[in-house]
Amino acid sequence: MTVSGIDRLHSQLSKLEDMFPGFLTEIVEGSIVMNPVRPFHGKTIQRLWSIVEGQLPEGWALVSDVAFPFDDANEFCPDLAVIPAEAEAENRSAYPADLIELVAEVVSPESVRRDYEMKPRWYASRGIANYLVLDPLKGHVVTMWNPGPDGYRGRDTISYGPELAVDSSLGKLSIPTARLPVDPKARS
Repeated sequence: MTVSGIDRLHSQLSKLEDMFPGFLTEIVEGSIVMNPVRPFHGKTIQRLWSIVEGQLPEGWALVSDVAFPFDDANEFCPDLAVIPAEAEAENRSAYPADLIELVAEVVSPESVRRDYEMKPRWYASRGIANYLVLDPLKGHVVTMWNPGPDGYRGRDTISYGPELAVDSSLGKLSIPTARLPVDPKARS
């Protein structure tokens, strides 16, 4: 697909989002996927944003729910991504995936397989150093690091409660997890 083809497809996705407010739209394995956004999802993103933003070194910025095309069949809109501030200042609706330094996804009932199985392979294949999966359904965060061609070689699961330390190329990030939302119907 050419760049103009990707732009057209992204434009069509934007129209779908306008037609279905409250849904996040992505292209995953060639299919258009729409997920409803729940309050715990948004609250988790907001809290993580406020925690991480103040710890970023100069020259880095956060974006949320903007498109990152990986190939013709995969265009993800991460819940939170750290990219160079210079790129963020362009205020685009889509950015090259290679700009992402750290990425975070918040799990919803519909996104479990994508967030835990599919996206780690793509993020790792692009050399994204750190991937965080925040899961309000289970009340834990999964940290992934050491990207390789088939996925991340390092992975830890930490129940919400203690402070999480993420060693990244951006420096050490401290993420208190005790106040992250947990779905009251969460599985133990």
